[in-house]
Amino acid sequence: MPDPAPAKNEDSLAGFGLALSAYVLWGFLPLYMKALAHVPPAEVIAHRVLWSVPVAGLVLLAMGRTADLVSALKTPRMIGMAALTAALISLNWGVYVWSIASGNALEAALGYYINPLFSIFLGAVLLRERLSRLQWLAVGLAAMAVVVLTVSAGSLPVVALALTLTWGGYAFLRKWLPIGPNQGFMLETMLLAPGAIGYMIWLWATGKGHFLAGSDFDNAMLLGCGIVTAVPLLLYGNGAKRLTLSTIAIMQYIAPTMILLIAVFIFDEPFGLARAIAFPMIWAALVLYTWSMVRQVRAQAASRAAAQGPASS
Repeated sequence: MPDPAPAKNEDSLAGFGLALSAYVLWGFLPLYMKALAHVPPAEVIAHRVLWSVPVAGLVLLAMGRTADLVSALKTPRMIGMAALTAALISLNWGVYVWSIASGNALEAALGYYINPLFSIFLGAVLLRERLSRLQWLAVGLAAMAVVVLTVSAGSLPVVALALTLTWGGYAFLRKWLPIGPNQGFMLETMLLAPGAIGYMIWLWATGKGHFLAGSDFDNAMLLGCGIVTAVPLLLYGNGAKRLTLSTIAIMQYIAPTMILLIAVFIFDEPFGLARAIAFPMIWAALVLYTWSMVRQVRAQAASRAAAQGPASS
C-alpha cells in the first residue's frame, strides 16, 4: 500500500518544512563531500549506499511500512524497475561526488539548474506533453547556455550534462515505480547494497580502503554518508507529496544556488566570462519556466473551481 497522499492539491506547512530541510541539506552537501575529497568517489558511493540501508530501514519500521517492501520484493517487474532507477541514482551520486572532489562544483550547480528544463523536455518528447511558448523559450535559452559553455571550453560541460541526464532520467522513471518514496528508496539501496559490500570487501582485502584503516575523522565521515544521503531524500519524498507542483518548481532552485555560492566563495572556483554569460541565461530560462508553470497551475485550479461551482450551488 503506497504512502497516503494529501486529499487536496495544496501546500501545507509540514510539506514546506520537509522540502525546505531537504533542499538546505543538499545545498550544504558539497562541504561534506569536499571533506572526503581524498577518498576515491567509488568508495564514497559504496558507503553512501551501504549506510543508507539502516537509516531507510528504521524509517520504514517507524512508519509501519515494511509490508509494502516485502510485497515489492515478491514482484519481479517492481524489482526490475527499481534496479534501473537504482543504477541511475548511483551514477548521479558518483558524478556528483567526483565533481566536488575535482573542483567542478560550479558544473554540478549548472547541472541541477538545467535539470527541471530537461524534465519538461523529456515530457514533451517521451510523453507528448504540449509545452507553452514560454516553456519552449526556456528550453531554448538553456540549450544556448550550454552552447556558450561548449564554445568557450572547446568541449561539452560533461559533468553538468551527466548530472542532468542521470537525475532527470531517475526522476522520470521513479514516477512510474508504483511504490511510496520511503519504500522505493529502501528497495533501491537494498539492490545496490550487495555490490557496495563486495567492493568494500575488495578494498579491505587489497589494503586500499579508508574505512577502519584511516583516521577517526574518515571513519565518522564515511559512516555519516548514510545519514547525509538518506535523510534529505526521505524528507524531500515526504514533503513533495504535501506541496503543489508550482511550489516545488520554485523551491528546487535552493540547492543549486547554495552549491554555486559555496563553489565561488568557499572553494574559490573561477566563474569566468563564459559562465557569467551562461548562468544568467539559465536563470532567465528558469524564471520563464516557473512563471509559465505557476500560470498553468492557477489556470487549472480556476477551471476546476468554475466546474465545481454550479454543482455545489
